[in-house]
Amino acid sequence: MPVRARLPQSVLFACDHNAVRSPMAEGITKMLYGQDLYVQSVGVLNDLEIDGFAIAVCKEIGVELSRHRARNFEELESMGEALSGFDLIVAMSPAAQRHALDLTRMFHLSVEYWPILDPTGIGEERETKLNAYRQTRDQIHDQLREKWVR
Repeated sequence: MPVRARLPQSVLFACDHNAVRSPMAEGITKMLYGQDLYVQSVGVLNDLEIDGFAIAVCKEIGVELSRHRARNFEELESMGEALSGFDLIVAMSPAAQRHALDLTRMFHLSVEYWPILDPTGIGEERETKLNAYRQTRDQIHDQLREKWVR
């Protein structure tokens, strides 16, 4: 069994568009850890709205994502959230990892890469798509449970 780390005080989840993986991770983290840590999410780009399949599969486990508004790193900072204020950035895509590392070269800030499945291109039929999104949701949930101890 892997050694579990202490829960950070603040974490920023990042993916490509802040429409599927990173909002799922933000919502699931809030469900699992509540007020024990501060959590936000961003994308490298802000060109999509929150994905309906992500909303649906998270609702199945009691996580509400319908009010989520996608944003990128720059928008987060323009809202007063300095990247240097986070203990950890968790990148869920190679592009997010590269972008986070570029932005944080001057900070003492950890960036981790979690290879989380991007479900957006999987399947043609609704149930196949939902199953792919559930797999992503469960992968995020399991990673969070295995990673940190309260």
